[in-house]
Amino acid sequence: MGPAGERDAAHREERDVDDATSADRAGARGRPPHRCDVTVIVPTRNERANVAEMVRQLGEALAGRRAEILFVDDSEDGTPDEVERIAADAPLPVRVVHRPAGHRTGGLGGAVVAGLRAAAADVCVVMDGDLQHPPALVPALVDRHARGDSDAVVASRYIGGGDSAGLGTTLRFGVSRAATLVTKAMFPLRLHGTSDPMTGFFLVDRSRVDLEALRPSGFKILLELLVRGDLRVAEVPMRFGERREGDSKATMRQGVTFLAHLARLRFGKMSAFALIGAVGAVANIAIVWLLTTLGMGYIWAAIIAAETTIIANFLLAERFVFADMRGRAASLRRRFLASFTFNNAEAAIRIPVLAFLVETWAISSVLGTAITLAVAFVARFVFHSLVVYAPRRPREPGTETAGQRIIRVIDEEAMKPGEL
Repeated sequence: MGPAGERDAAHREERDVDDATSADRAGARGRPPHRCDVTVIVPTRNERANVAEMVRQLGEALAGRRAEILFVDDSEDGTPDEVERIAADAPLPVRVVHRPAGHRTGGLGGAVVAGLRAAAADVCVVMDGDLQHPPALVPALVDRHARGDSDAVVASRYIGGGDSAGLGTTLRFGVSRAATLVTKAMFPLRLHGTSDPMTGFFLVDRSRVDLEALRPSGFKILLELLVRGDLRVAEVPMRFGERREGDSKATMRQGVTFLAHLARLRFGKMSAFALIGAVGAVANIAIVWLLTTLGMGYIWAAIIAAETTIIANFLLAERFVFADMRGRAASLRRRFLASFTFNNAEAAIRIPVLAFLVETWAISSVLGTAITLAVAFVARFVFHSLVVYAPRRPREPGTETAGQRIIRVIDEEAMKPGEL
């Protein structure tokens, strides 16, 4: 038997043997290779049309490396059979774990966790099966991890060289960016330095992850890994491609699942900020009501109420919401100035909007105040989490601060020789 026949026989043998690490929960077909440095985990749901091209491109990208492809499939379209067919002539080992109906806990995130359990290597690359994540980028993720200073490497759409054009519409891009900002605001320490925590394309060192602690739900498994773990993160830029075959799995239901998961992960900080904001809103409305009842114009009443609650809310948030972040943030004076400036800028926008609602829509000033405060809440929380309490970047010895640099330039200009 020649080399090709031996390879075919080996593949047939792999397809006939169940993987003992996951056969108890799902039908796992194919044996992991004896030696493997990288496992590429591809969760799929009705992606049969993309399997052949995915394997071909990964084979080219990983040529010369000891790697395997592990599909974790939740399909009803015969994707596992297609994976087995392609595996027979694949340039590197290919396995499939099929999760039958009733065993698909956690959705796509649960499929990734199942893949992490069944992977032959600790270095695992997770990517979608629709080819929007470029397989050619996998070696860059692996090589970046090989430097030894990271436990996870994120393929980011939002750093230099990255591109999110594959999202398609402006609406989808806007929703993606808004979700990223809100998520980073809710976990400003865990996600500090991670520009794209919502991506589905990343590398993770399985040995650094407590799989038992994960509670995946929906699409955003990277967020789960970063929030529940203490991983050192690096990034490489990614150009997010357009879908080739099949249909997008992003639905309104998935959006609701994401929001519910986000709330479970970070219920504490945002809820405390919301409670303080609610108390401030009630106080704001009460001040407006009291002052207008006493005969003051509603514009002046709104200004006084805004300034009073801005200061009170900062002091309460400082004590009860962001106390764990103060040590790594800027000084108290800078935090207050940043908060006070932003909130006044927000009020300068909000109060004209309030005037428009009252004068044009003929609603009461109290109701208008309530509406505009509700809209401002999210903007305030995002700004305070990402800016006011952002961790300070350590300054290299001998480098100048921005203030020192300005003073030096002014001094140099003032002392230059010149003519009167």
